[in-house]
This record gives sequence, structure tokens and C-alpha cells, in this order.
Amino acid sequence: MKVLIVEDEEEMADLLAEGLRGQGFSVDVARDGARALECAAASAYDVVVLDRDLPVLHGDAVCRTLVATRNGARILMLTASGSVADRVGGLNLGADDYLAKPFAYTELVARVHALARRGGGPAVGSVLERHGVVLDRQRHLAERDGRLLRLSPKEMMILELLLAADGGVVTHTELLDEAWEEAVDPRSSVVKVAMHGLRRKLGEPPLIEAVPGIGYRL
Repeated sequence: MKVLIVEDEEEMADLLAEGLRGQGFSVDVARDGARALECAAASAYDVVVLDRDLPVLHGDAVCRTLVATRNGARILMLTASGSVADRVGGLNLGADDYLAKPFAYTELVARVHALARRGGGPAVGSVLERHGVVLDRQRHLAERDGRLLRLSPKEMMILELLLAADGGVVTHTELLDEAWEEAVDPRSSVVKVAMHGLRRKLGEPPLIEAVPGIGYRL
């Protein structure tokens, strides 16, 4: 998954880029609005993290242009103001989500993951494969290195989410939202218990990595 960060504050842009790369994203950085449009014209992005107050070309103009060109990227707009009027204004421009500064880094990561999963890129095929694990969504079958995995429906869904993330982190919240139809207390240990069962069935060497405070990745 590919992300464009459009942020003129160099330190913040670098921190966000470094953090998202650590989550498995491919990240480019633009320091002003004009450069952002150049990047968007040259590459296909799943998510654009767009600061609203930009030099050269304002973030509002960048957002309008990205929406008008139908490039398929989801837009997470950042702003120093968290007022309702500003949030509504940003969403009315065509942004998909809105985050006021200062924000918790873990929340930004979770929002980027959620937008990437909703993104307008090509649909994921019925067969997912990574590290010798193959999951056929149409036949509801999974195997590792040719060995059939006898997974519960919940374990199958978790594995599908991890494979579809293509090395990116699936957050704890995303797992609860996608794999559990019923409402679950976020403090519950259901994800941890299900992940333990999936890890056991996948066998050795271990494939699922826990990212403390965020989620899991394959």
C-alpha cells in the first residue's frame, strides 16, 4: 500500500513517513501543494495524508483537484483546527477523513489503514498468498506450504485480513470491526485468544508479528 504525506513541517513529515514505513507502507513526501499534485500525477496512491495549511498551493485546492481527477486515492486531511465547521468544510471538499492536530500517532496509523482498506485501487483477488500461506476465499480453504489448515471461520477471517494487508499492520480495532459481527469491548482479549489459535495452527516458523499497542502483521 502506498501513501503520500503532504506536510510542510519537515520534522512532522519525516516522523510520519518513518513511522508508516515501519508499518509496511511505501511512503512519499511532498512539502507543498504543487509538489503534491505532481506526485499524485506520477504515482498511484492508496491514501494521501494532506495538511490543509500548505505553501504554494493550499490544501483545499489540492483536495479539490485530487477529487476532480478521480485518481482513486483516499484523503485524510490534517488541520490545526478541530472545530465542527472546519471538519465539515474539509469533508465537503471531498476528503474521506479528517484529523485535528495535535493527534495521537496510533490514531493516524489506524485511520490510514482503514482508508487504505476502503481505497479505490484494484480489488484483491479471490486467492491471497504470502510466505507460503495460500487462502482461497471462494473455496474457503487455507494452506501453508501445501499443508491444509483447519481454521475456524473467525481464524479464516483474521488470516484473510492479514494477507490482504500485504505486510502492513492490521490494527486491533480493524480486527474487531471486520472479524467480529457482534459488538465487542475493545478491552476484551478475544483478538489475543483467536490470534493464539491461528498462530498454533500455522505452525513453525512463526509468521504473525505483534506490533505493540497497534495490532498484528504477517
